Amino acid sequence: MRKGSITRKTAETDITVEIDLDGTGSYDNETGVGFFDHMLDQLGRHALIDMKIRASGDLHIDDHHTVEDTGIALGQALSEALGDKRGIRRYGECHLPMDDAQVRAALDLSGRPFLIWNVKMPTNQIGTFDTELVREFFQALSTHGGITLHVDMIHGINSHHIAEAAFKAVARALRVALETDPRTAGAVPSTKGTL
Repeated sequence: MRKGSITRKTAETDITVEIDLDGTGSYDNETGVGFFDHMLDQLGRHALIDMKIRASGDLHIDDHHTVEDTGIALGQALSEALGDKRGIRRYGECHLPMDDAQVRAALDLSGRPFLIWNVKMPTNQIGTFDTELVREFFQALSTHGGITLHVDMIHGINSHHIAEAAFKAVARALRVALETDPRTAGAVPSTKGTL
């Protein structure tokens, strides 16, 4: 059972994440940040990860702590659900078009977090959502999920489309990397014998 459940409480946020890596992409996400919920829904749906997130945070200040801490908790839940990573494909990539935007994501579930972020948003906000928080979320997810993650915008002119393409590209790359590989007979996908 590749499932993860994390509760994270700080003076700024209270977050619970439940995931099932072998799900169908069902989602039930409520963070109090509408656009972010929409992006988390895309992540679950396109990665085929069943995902339930409940977050409350200091939104009277801004969305930053809620978005970042959700990324932390989701990364921790992914790590928990993967266990020793035995039998997974490990690597995944996707070039994803969305209208004017095209974003490429490549990742390695290596246990060695690193984020390369070559995405430029043409606007500072999407509605009331600060576009810089897209990177903050993926930084937190990468760090706490032990993911080497490269995200590159090929082109795009609409911030909503660029952000959504980024979430979907990462989701599709995750979907591939999380799949079990029938040819590995359950081995850890590393010459080191551990990830």
